Amino acid sequence: MQQTKRKPRSDRMHVIYQVTCTVTNERYIGLTVCAGNTPKKAVEGRWKRHVTRALRHDKGWKLCEAIRTHGPEAFLVEVLEKVRGKAQAHTREREVTKEVGATLNTA
Repeated sequence: MQQTKRKPRSDRMHVIYQVTCTVTNERYIGLTVCAGNTPKKAVEGRWKRHVTRALRHDKGWKLCEAIRTHGPEAFLVEVLEKVRGKAQAHTREREVTKEVGATLNTA
C-alpha cells in the first residue's frame, strides 16, 4: 500500500510570552513558534536568543538595552497563551501588548 504524503500544517501552534524586568516592572510581549517543543521550552529558547542578541549585538531596542542594563537574571519569563495559526497569533500578540502596556516592545 502506497502512502500519500501529508500536507504540512499551516496552522502551527504559537506561544505568546511575557518578559518582566523585576527591577522596573517593565514588560515585553513576544511570540514564538512551538515547533515540536513544549510551550515552556519554546519560550526558554526564544529568551536565550533575546539575551544573546542583547549581549553580542549592538541593538538599540528597549528590551536589549534593559537586558544589558539589569542583566538577564533580572527578568521573569512566562508563557501567557497558546494560539494556533500564524495570523491569529500575531493578532493576539498585538492585543496582549496593548492590554498589558508593554513598554519594552518599542524600538
